Amino acid sequence: MNIKNIFRKKDKTPHCSAVIVAAGSSQRMGTDKLMAQLGCMPVLARTLLAFQNCELVDEIILVTRMEKVVELADLCKKFGITKTSKVVRGGSTRTESALAGVSEVRSGAKLIAIHDGARPLITDELIRETILAADKYMAAVPAVFSKDTLKVIDENGFVVGPIDRDRTVRVQTPQIFDADLIKGALSKAASDGLSLTDDCSAIEIMGVRAITVKGDEHNLKLTTPEDMHVAEMILRNRGDYNEDRTRV
Repeated sequence: MNIKNIFRKKDKTPHCSAVIVAAGSSQRMGTDKLMAQLGCMPVLARTLLAFQNCELVDEIILVTRMEKVVELADLCKKFGITKTSKVVRGGSTRTESALAGVSEVRSGAKLIAIHDGARPLITDELIRETILAADKYMAAVPAVFSKDTLKVIDENGFVVGPIDRDRTVRVQTPQIFDADLIKGALSKAASDGLSLTDDCSAIEIMGVRAITVKGDEHNLKLTTPEDMHVAEMILRNRGDYNEDRTRV
């Protein structure tokens, strides 16, 4: 036995598995936004490379539509996304697709990150900060405060009153959770027939609260053609619009 191994400190740095949800229909974009070219590569390739190049991410599960499985597996090979262990079929709702992804994460994973495939501007810093917070609090989500005044309206569109802007945030992804917690929460939500707009809602139903970390205004979810133009400007300002991001 090597005596050095006896006294070697265990690495306590948290690591996680990442589930990338890419099973949407892109209706508001008018074309397949995930395969749309953003600089030198498709949107989804940029998203995947952010997690590929993060040292705290051990594996990637990619969730997509059945007819896209082979195409996206080929995308991963082309851009060197070696952490992608599986490309799996999603469901008809966000909840079903997220559940399909977390169910395929390797056994023994302590944390699971769930991220929108259409958020290609995610930074390594934000991924890391959210992982560290989730390791401490079991659940963490990036959030940004609204710059606009928020109002409540009635069913006829009339303003009812204000919302406290200082206590209201817009949540982003990656949303990162204790693995057993999110697996159980999504399973229950799916069995109850719930269609949730974000994964944090699943744990909230179980009475568990997530801690927020400071999000990034540039961490856009691409939804409309206008969003693509904004994303291009952000990448140009970063200087990596045409940069080969396959380099670690």
